[in-house]
Amino acid sequence: MRTVIRKEINDTDRFKNQLLYWAQAFREVVFLDSNHYNQRYSSCDCVLAVDAFTSVKTDFNNAFDDLKQYQQQTKDWLFGYLSYDLKNDIEDLQSNNFDGLDFPDLFFFQPKKLFLLKDNLLEIQYLRLCDDEIESDFEDIVTYQQPTTDNNVTLSAVEGQQPTIQQRISRESYLAKVNEMLSHIHRGDIYEANFCMEFYAENTHIAPVDIYRKLNTISRPPFATYFKNNHQYLLCASPERYLRKEGNKVISQPIKGTAKRHLDKVSDEQSKTELAQNPKERSENVMIVDLVRNDLSHTATKGSVIVEELCEIYSFDQVHQMISTIVSAVEDATSPIEILKTTFPMGSMTGAPKISAMKIIEHLEETKRGLYSGAVGYFTPNNDFDFNVVIRSILYNAKNEYLSFSVGSAITSQAVPEQEYEECLLKAKAMFEVLS
Repeated sequence: MRTVIRKEINDTDRFKNQLLYWAQAFREVVFLDSNHYNQRYSSCDCVLAVDAFTSVKTDFNNAFDDLKQYQQQTKDWLFGYLSYDLKNDIEDLQSNNFDGLDFPDLFFFQPKKLFLLKDNLLEIQYLRLCDDEIESDFEDIVTYQQPTTDNNVTLSAVEGQQPTIQQRISRESYLAKVNEMLSHIHRGDIYEANFCMEFYAENTHIAPVDIYRKLNTISRPPFATYFKNNHQYLLCASPERYLRKEGNKVISQPIKGTAKRHLDKVSDEQSKTELAQNPKERSENVMIVDLVRNDLSHTATKGSVIVEELCEIYSFDQVHQMISTIVSAVEDATSPIEILKTTFPMGSMTGAPKISAMKIIEHLEETKRGLYSGAVGYFTPNNDFDFNVVIRSILYNAKNEYLSFSVGSAITSQAVPEQEYEECLLKAKAMFEVLS
């Protein structure tokens, strides 16, 4: 049973920062921020969940069954992630590439303390705790003073270091691997696949919360996420929703198609128009839409899979993106875990046909994806859920002192390897900027 209290917040942006820094005292933290982005489907502007009452952590073996049992037993709010390598629980696949991060394949927790902010109304839900503790914590949050130096830089950032970033796949190797993927496409093995490469730093000390704030500030995406599980961190500036369930409605919003932003308005509008009219980008997007339609059909009621938006252009601070929206209806009795299992991993980060694409991805990539291109989100007590796609993200294991971020692009028959490489560098720009 949760105790619920509501508060009005005057300065919501300041409060969000205080909330985030206050949360660092806890072992488990999930902080989700929409950055006031005008989403078509949204429940809250900001969510914070901290302090596990119960949790589940596992590798890929029977992971979805374990999650289903845990979700049905708790019947409460659950926050956590699905790593890309859960594909091995769904299909006869493997993940044998290098892994410097060592995150569990799946982790969810039932938070003792939950904060839901919509406009200027804050709802606080505490599990088996008294009103006095809520009031005490709220007072601590609103009076929280972030430690600063004379230069107004957080102390933790000063104590960190600038990581030495290395590239796992060289430019020459990347071009050769994309050409090999093109050979698979020309042979008819696949139509499209998302190929990714890792940037990493070893023996690195950073201040995760400060790096996250910098990343969020320059990107301001609708699915920003700060995740902490003891010494494991995700600092995520994702613009993409993987899957959302609202009652009987399921919503998928894959991204395929990227173009630069420009300071000059005329050039920026031209870049946006060129993306909308680019036949390669549109074909990529349409292929993934078809894949998502097929995935959703596994749990959808007959005739309910509909494309609400096809190849719409959305503008973010760093890039323009081409996004489609596909929806379906499900029966009341359909398990939310089954909906996730039959659509995971998301089409935008795999390819078509999905299983063949994942096999080729595993062969050509040199790093285990782990949480990258997985999903972070939550379940509600009434079986709804919302998950992002983990892209534009920095992953960090403070115990291993290992930092990693990966970027990728969709390879189709029309792909030019050199242009795909440049697209990857464009997507990596924000991460390099906040780590420099």
